[in-house]
Amino acid sequence: MSILSSLLGNAGAIEKEQLQADYGKLLIPSETLEAGFKIIRDTFIFTNKRLIIIDVQGLTGRKIEYFSVLYKSISRFSVETAGSFDLDAELKIWISGEQSPSISKRFNKKVDIYEVQKLLAEFTL
Repeated sequence: MSILSSLLGNAGAIEKEQLQADYGKLLIPSETLEAGFKIIRDTFIFTNKRLIIIDVQGLTGRKIEYFSVLYKSISRFSVETAGSFDLDAELKIWISGEQSPSISKRFNKKVDIYEVQKLLAEFTL
């Protein structure tokens, strides 16, 4: 099932040690990693100060966009749990001033979507 989920673009959790090794250089001294998720080539990281989305682009993957969203810029979010026949859960995030979700990510059943929701709630409320 995990191979199918990866092919469909669903996310899986990444260990904090791996996140620190791969992306620690993006953090400021007072920033800590809370959680991270891999979606094929892209990565979705929660820190104590912001949400970082790492978008690997192109065939070679040499072009990478690092998109940071301050938690105070998030106006609302929604989570949709996986169903019996649905392979994934979905997270949608609206940035202040946007009518439609600015960020939409799918997570496989290995990821506890309630934990993702809890992280967002903790940092935005």
